[in-house]
Amino acid sequence: MKKLSARRRHPLAAVVVLILALAATGGLYAAFAPADKAQAEETSQSLAIEEGKKLYSVGCASCHGTGGQGTTDGPSLVGVGSAAVDFQVGTGRMPAQQPGAQVPKKKNIYTQAQIDQLAAYIASLGAGPVTPTDKQYSPEGADIAKGGELFRTNCAQCHNFTGEGGALTKGKFAPSLEGVSPKHIYEAMQTGPQNMPSFPDTTMPEKQKKDIIAYLDAVNGEKTESPGGLKLGGLGPVSEGLFAWIFGLGALIAVAVWVAARTAKAKKS
Repeated sequence: MKKLSARRRHPLAAVVVLILALAATGGLYAAFAPADKAQAEETSQSLAIEEGKKLYSVGCASCHGTGGQGTTDGPSLVGVGSAAVDFQVGTGRMPAQQPGAQVPKKKNIYTQAQIDQLAAYIASLGAGPVTPTDKQYSPEGADIAKGGELFRTNCAQCHNFTGEGGALTKGKFAPSLEGVSPKHIYEAMQTGPQNMPSFPDTTMPEKQKKDIIAYLDAVNGEKTESPGGLKLGGLGPVSEGLFAWIFGLGALIAVAVWVAARTAKAKKS
């Protein structure tokens, strides 16, 4: 008893007890704690990639190659990122229905879970733009006026002033943006699908993309009547000029013909 009491009074006794307690706590935690979160996420990602590869082999490999390297029928997918997959497959453009100058939007044949798996597999082939989060593309709190300015500067020459689309060269076209989800608009700006240039965050920051989305939501949303009356298709000065030529000039010609007819009749009488 005296020896034990002497050991308890030793200066290092408290340190030894603390080390033993920490070791016991760590051992119990390792034995009974749930699987590490990072490890669980890694396992989930691996499963998604595996399932995505199966979907890719069935629906995509015939055009893009067995490893996404591309063929004469489809470009390489290495480095396009998950955002490009979510846009192309989510809007039904891929798999393509038939070759042509441009692949149009059509009914989507995959669930969102399958799209996420395909995106995970393609992302594993090489780094690229990542599928945005709700916070990134939500128009809440964005500057609509600034978005209109940005849209007219960067987008209106193809999509027209209110995003109603327009014809391009050689059978290509800029699609209408009416009814397109904010997520897909954001992804299109990120990735530059088909004839569209890309606007990465280094060129157009996230805030500016949100402003553009807010502008399109304002001009094409459900709330709306054109404050200026008849909007002539929302196509801008081209349609307005055409309206002036057809109806304005046509009215002037009709008046001129009427005046000439009245003058000729007056002379005869």
